[in-house]
Amino acid sequence: MHPSDALTYWLLQAFASLFLAILFLQSGIDKIVDHRGNLEYHTSHFAGTPLAGTVPLMLVVLTILETLAGLLSGIGCLLIVFRDDPTVAFCGAALSGVALCALFFGQRIGKDYAGAAVLVPYFLLALAAIWLTGVTHLVAI
Repeated sequence: MHPSDALTYWLLQAFASLFLAILFLQSGIDKIVDHRGNLEYHTSHFAGTPLAGTVPLMLVVLTILETLAGLLSGIGCLLIVFRDDPTVAFCGAALSGVALCALFFGQRIGKDYAGAAVLVPYFLLALAAIWLTGVTHLVAI
């Protein structure tokens, strides 16, 4: 592999992980700091849907998923930068995919189709990050 290819690959891993860390840490922290506001929003958003009775539990699960995805992605980014080790970033990207599927499911059930569509680019980034951080044998080519 040409040295510039290795640098490009390394930058892609680091930036994808950093982006997911920012995305999910901000969202998870917001759900913790403004729990009441988020609970009110989600309660009204899912009123009249099969998920209406599960909103408090769903919000806790989503907060945990997002916060863990952000933490793992952030730690993973640091490990990529300082140790060239994408293992934790891979876990963060995978958990990001789970969180985004949960969000997408909720948006679809809540019939917020525009909100669901907005999640697609984030999901594609999570898939790319999974691939970039999980296919480490490419560096040896």
